Amino acid sequence: MSEKAKYLARMRRIEGQARGIHRMIDEDTYCIDILTQISAVTSALENLALGLLDDHLKHCVSHAINSGGDDAQEKIREASAAIQRLVKS
Repeated sequence: MSEKAKYLARMRRIEGQARGIHRMIDEDTYCIDILTQISAVTSALENLALGLLDDHLKHCVSHAINSGGDDAQEKIREASAAIQRLVKS
């Protein structure tokens, strides 16, 4: 299975979890149970983001560095900015 297919499968699961939270709210499920599910979705999204970041570093950034030039510095700046956004969220 390709990385893209794995990411899409993860997103389908996350979408299902989000729909489940919607249903739980609609059905007046106990708040703590809803919060537990929100935590699970948050964790799943964070893991997806880390996987994408890892792939970006291994492929895009690595390729840019090996090719040399200004593109490498730009890819490193992009990755650093993405890491900062992830840490702040």
